[in-house]
Amino acid sequence: MRRLPPMVSNGPLGRITRASLARFAYTGDAVTQPKREAATSTTPDIEDLLPSSVPQKTSTTSTISRKRKRTVVGATTIASTSPASTRRARKPARKSTDPSTGVETIAAPSDWEELYATTKAMRQPGGAAANAAVDTMGCERLADPAASPRDQRFHTLVALMLSSQTKDTTNAVAMRRLQTELPPHEPHARPGLNLENMLAVDPDTLNELIWAVGFHNNKTKYLKQTAQILRDVWGGDIPDTIEGLVSLPGVGPKMAHLCLSSAWGRTEGIGVDVHVHRITNLWGWHKTSTPEQTRLALQSWLPKDKWREINGLLVGLGQTVCAPVGRKCGDCDLGLGGLCKAADRAKVNAGRKLREVRLE
Repeated sequence: MRRLPPMVSNGPLGRITRASLARFAYTGDAVTQPKREAATSTTPDIEDLLPSSVPQKTSTTSTISRKRKRTVVGATTIASTSPASTRRARKPARKSTDPSTGVETIAAPSDWEELYATTKAMRQPGGAAANAAVDTMGCERLADPAASPRDQRFHTLVALMLSSQTKDTTNAVAMRRLQTELPPHEPHARPGLNLENMLAVDPDTLNELIWAVGFHNNKTKYLKQTAQILRDVWGGDIPDTIEGLVSLPGVGPKMAHLCLSSAWGRTEGIGVDVHVHRITNLWGWHKTSTPEQTRLALQSWLPKDKWREINGLLVGLGQTVCAPVGRKCGDCDLGLGGLCKAADRAKVNAGRKLREVRLE
């Protein structure tokens, strides 16, 4: 048996080091306890980071206190969680192929009907997104009702050509100036917006009348060129096909589809502007990088009876509640109802509290 060194009782004890304890390595558990405590006192074990199912060797009071804290935190988390946490993640529009026929079909995004109906309700009188500028000053509402049908169609086309990069309020003012101040093409003729006056007007005068709209210099050239094309190619009226409309300078697919729908009463596609493009991507309906991609994506699954109205619905939503900057998620029924995955949670929570106060 190994003999232990004699213990010295006189004088202060020397500093106990790991090396000095090594000589006791072959003794019982009682002498190895200091080493275990030293190792665990600096770095926490994973058991200390996760709730343990085994009771810890601490006082009863401490254990109860810690459990109470965990219970309270859990309750607080559940109470503050929005309805969105209980919803299944929205699936975007997706393509599938029938293995037997090879026919491709596009499945609509999940819960799109509830989201669409909620948006439509918000756009009704009294809703959070009611009374948008597009409702009274949108391009399809700017034609002079006293003008002839041919001139009304021309008004709609001109309004759309002026509308890009321009607010509806500004566009409406510019259109009103054209309808009242565009000089007559000949003596004793009526002033105002029609093809003959547009052909005759001096470019500088036209530019002055529309100076408030975005890119008015380019639009002045496009309007003059378009007037000549309408006279020479289309018999003095606007084209009644998408192909004919997009052949006009400054007219793209969005303007063409909106014009065909409003001027000729035929809806062959969806007019997708920046609001429709931005909001449908926020909703997770698709991941597209351009309005034209968004148009094709929407047309692949959205029922055709909604192709015309969706533009006005989402433009109005974007003008009132879901603006590009400073979205009012606390006022939006989509955010409050957990339907919008892009909603600002802080604004939504503040909006819920405000509604609770109003109900009280």
